[in-house]
Amino acid sequence: MAFYELRQYHVRPGKMAEWVKIMEEEIIPFQISKGMVICGSFRGETDDSKYVWLRRFESEAEREALYKAVYDTDYWKTKIAPRVPDCLDRDKMVVTRIVPTAKSTMR
Repeated sequence: MAFYELRQYHVRPGKMAEWVKIMEEEIIPFQISKGMVICGSFRGETDDSKYVWLRRFESEAEREALYKAVYDTDYWKTKIAPRVPDCLDRDKMVVTRIVPTAKSTMR
């Protein structure tokens, strides 16, 4: 059964616009090009420190392969990863694996 990864980030003060631009123009397109399924990307409506996104995986084996395809690349290591700590407090990152319920429209 497919599962999702709900990723919740704490954005540093004054960095939301920069972070959303990096996500929408670089990270999401790059990950999609490697086969990731990105289901949604969200910012807090009233809390400018909240950024949430959702990815879907068909199996643990697929998740592992896609992680490798994205995070083991020179592009990720040299162009993207070094910029993340300036925008995010990684210590406050929460990643939750979730599965759809029987009546969910996201099965």
